[in-house]
Parts: sequence; structure tokens; C-alpha cells
Amino acid sequence: MLFTKECDYAIRIMRALSSGELISVSRICEMEHLPSAMTYKITRKLEKSGFLKSCRGTNGGYALNLKLAEISLYDLCAAIDPDILLLDEPTNHLDLDAINWLEEFLINFENTVIVVSHDRYFLNKVCTNIADMDYGKIQLYAGNYDFWYESSQLLVRQMKEANKKKEEKIKELQEFISRFSANASKSKQATSRKRALEKIQLDDIRPSSRKYPYIDFRPNREIGNEVLTVDGISKTIDGVKVLDNISFIVGHDDKIAFVGGNELAKTTLFKILAGEMEPDEGSYKWGVTTSQSYFPKDNTAIFDSDELIVDWLTQYSEIKDATYVRGFLGRMLFAGEDGVKKMRVLSGGEKVRVLLSRMMIMGSNVLIFDEPTDHLDMESITALNNGMIKFPGVILFACRDHQVVQTTANRIIEFLPDGSMVDKVSTYDEYLESDVMARKRQVYNTTADEEADD
Repeated sequence: MLFTKECDYAIRIMRALSSGELISVSRICEMEHLPSAMTYKITRKLEKSGFLKSCRGTNGGYALNLKLAEISLYDLCAAIDPDILLLDEPTNHLDLDAINWLEEFLINFENTVIVVSHDRYFLNKVCTNIADMDYGKIQLYAGNYDFWYESSQLLVRQMKEANKKKEEKIKELQEFISRFSANASKSKQATSRKRALEKIQLDDIRPSSRKYPYIDFRPNREIGNEVLTVDGISKTIDGVKVLDNISFIVGHDDKIAFVGGNELAKTTLFKILAGEMEPDEGSYKWGVTTSQSYFPKDNTAIFDSDELIVDWLTQYSEIKDATYVRGFLGRMLFAGEDGVKKMRVLSGGEKVRVLLSRMMIMGSNVLIFDEPTDHLDMESITALNNGMIKFPGVILFACRDHQVVQTTANRIIEFLPDGSMVDKVSTYDEYLESDVMARKRQVYNTTADEEADD
């Protein structure tokens, strides 16, 4: 995360000195294959910060001044004080407290930070400038992500309005010229208007190369008052009690975010509610007016097929027409021949967009999402977020994107490590502010597969 080149060199220097013996800089360079100039510079910084001690002379060198166990990454980075930090998706798989620490670290960092991230909340907190990369060019804007987004949209609207006025003026001048160019008494006025017409130039509005999918979940049936009742559900997996006597009632206006470090509990509950897993104890009951669509966290089995995308989606559509189904795929950026790709060859982002297409086609009034923003780019996350906000039905979801949770959820259910839960009607930020312990419990577990994706 914060492993700049300088930090990496510093760690390797500390490793070379772990024997406790005096070692010269030249010997450190040989042991760790480090460039001498940079190594001299960093060892002096580490000595000045108290990490190293030195002994001058023929047999001199550097040695550790502290035990390795006493040295934190934070202190090491502070000692090195790099000129530039390059961060590539630093918030991936981090818990809330870690992200907050990183935000504060970067806000107070006195030098330059260059970051790539899909976390809009993080960008808004940290960034003072946004570099917009489009058509192979970079344009720098002052302000955070939201300011850039709103200002760029405003600029396009202003240019379109200006062009509209220019087009009206052009039409007016052309009509006058056409009407009076042959009239001797009006010829001077017509000539004047021709010159004015030649000077009018429409602004070249080049649309962005970024493409936003169109995500709009429209339920085929309005949901009733009775939605879902969960009564005393318990589930043990591999000897560990994941869910312990879980009970709650879902209302017809609820958009519930399931949070907390017990990710297995969230996924297990969603699988039970989707009918893919049976509880050990307890029961659940869906209302008679409800219909459900489920977005699984693990979609491996779904896409282990040579079936075409359009054929697979058609089975979930009331209208069994390939053209109709391909219309949904077009909204999700599957243009032309992309709609007849095989399921097996899709990328991570394409798989997510196919599953979202299925949810739109099904027209359910209850949506269940298990980490839907994984593998999505910024544009797709924004479109999904807007679709979730507009959705007139019930949503049950788990998501690591702070902004998605904050702007969508009106109720928070947190699963605790022991399998129990906390249930509160509030936004996510209100929930964290009202309960200090809630914030401390937001620790996410990273799976081996997720680590492999980094």
C-alpha cells in the first residue's frame, strides 16, 4: 500500500542489518542488490530518525538501534519521507478503520500523492486535484472527484446551451439572407449578415470516451406490505457457528446494508434467502407479492459454460426474443458481436454486467446483492449506485464501497463475530457516529482469492 521504492529499500536495509553486526553501506548494497547513492541517502535518514546507529572508521558501518519488533511501517514511512507516493487501488480489501487511517495519513502527508482508485468516497476525502484521462490525454482539474464530475457535466451542458443559441442565430441570419439577398434596398444588410454568419462557429463538443452503462431496475409488480420474515435462523459451517438465532422483519421501504467483518455470515444468509442453502435451525418466509433476484459474490459456477450470453439471459426473460434481450446487453455496453460471446471467456467486469442484466430482465421487486461493485470500473459503479437509489423496491446488500452504502441504505444490520447481529434504522454514517464500537468492528477478512487479484 505505502511501499514506495524508498520504503522498499529501507526495509531491505533493515533486513541486511538484522544480524546485529556493523555492516558498511557498500556491503549492504552487495547483500540486497541496491544502488549505492540511494542506499547512502536512506541510511542517513534512518540514522537521523534513530532507527540506525553508526560507527565511523575503517571497520565501521551501520547497525540497528532498535529491535525490529519495535519498528512499525508507519514510523518507517515517516522516517523516509518520500517525495512522491504512488498508490494503485490502496483501499482494496481494507477495513473501515484502515481506510480512515490511510485518509488521515495522506491528508497530512506534506509531499505529493498520486493515487488511482475506484473508491469515490476516498478520492473526495484525499484528493485536491483530479487528472482526467480521456482520448489518451490528461487534463488536470482543481478539486475532489465530486467537484470534477459536477463541473465537467456542467461544462458540457453550458456548451450545448451555447451551441443551441448559436444555431438559432444561424437560422435567423440564413432566413434573412435568403429572403433579402436579391432586394437592392436590403443588399447591404444581407451582406452584413453574411459576414456575421461566417464568424459564428459552433463549439466542438467531443463526447467523453468513458462509457456509462444504463442500469435501471424496474419491478414488474409493486411490492406489498409483507416482504420477508426471518425467524431464528442458525447455520454452522466447518464447525463454526456463522449465524446464531438471526431474526428480523423486512418492510416494503427497506434498503438494508449488511455490514461487519463476518463476511461469511452475510454470504451465508444471502444464499439461504435465495434458496441455495438450508439453515440448520429457524425459518424464513417471503411475502406472496415478492419476487427475488440474487447477485452472488462467487459466480464461478454460473460462467463455467460455453453457452452464449444472449442465450443464457433469454431463459430469465418473459419475452423469449433474442433482439429484446440484446437490448439489455446493449445498455450494459455489450455492443455488436459482444452480445454473442461465450460465458466462459468473459472478464470479471463483463461477468458482473451480465448478472446485472439478468436482474434487470427479471423485473423482481426484491434485489439481493453480495459485493456487486467488485471488478467494476468507476463509471459502472456510479451507474449501479444510481440504479440502486432509484429502485422502488426492497434491497438487501453487502458492499465495501462506502458511498454506495451511505447513499443507498436506510437501515443497517451488522453481523458480529459470534454470529449475532445489531439492527438499526439509520444511514451508514449515522450508524458509525452513534456507536464507537460499531466502527471498531468494521474489519473485513480477505480471502486467498482476493489476495491473488491484487
